[in-house]
Amino acid sequence: MWEIVIAGGPVMWPILLCSVIAAAIILERLWTLQRKRVIPRELTDKVWKLVETRTLNDRHIEALARNSPLGRVLAAGLANRSQGREIMKEVIEDTGRHVVHELERFLNPLGTIAAITPLLGLLGTVTGMIQAFEAITSQGVGDPQVLSGGIGEALITTAAGLIVAIPSLIGFRYLRGLVDFLVVEMEKEAMKLVQAMDRMAAQAGPASRRREAAS
Repeated sequence: MWEIVIAGGPVMWPILLCSVIAAAIILERLWTLQRKRVIPRELTDKVWKLVETRTLNDRHIEALARNSPLGRVLAAGLANRSQGREIMKEVIEDTGRHVVHELERFLNPLGTIAAITPLLGLLGTVTGMIQAFEAITSQGVGDPQVLSGGIGEALITTAAGLIVAIPSLIGFRYLRGLVDFLVVEMEKEAMKLVQAMDRMAAQAGPASRRREAAS
């Protein structure tokens, strides 16, 4: 393995660095973007029970914001629940944009690696062929070993670039789709809470008017 890296020439080092970075990003994102970590099961129902029983307080909201990305979105809305539906939705959307940005963390570098590693492989091909032609110019074509070093470098770097680029591109596409799926699910959960708050406000309106009429 080490001999292959050496035979690939200097371009192999940035390709190897890209492979390490890509693997680290993919593993970290797969761990971070687990559904149970982003959208904990029944979190919205638990929050709604606190709202319905009127036991929700600032301590609950702070704990909710630290719970998960979904918890952060819901906490932002609940912190502004007394400001009206439109303000609540606006705050949720604004917080959601920040959360999405965090979920997409490192995806752009991963996409960049998927794009540049084939180019690095092509660069290695070019430098290897240049080396081969220089050998021909200086020593002629009588000895095949004169060409083997440059051609070997060209082939090794091309293969290495593709070997890194293909999994990186697959990981990038998969993680991008996973983020899109999680964002849609978070939007659904947030809208459930907003609609539930609307129903609660609608039910509280007639009740308050009846109390006023009775007094």
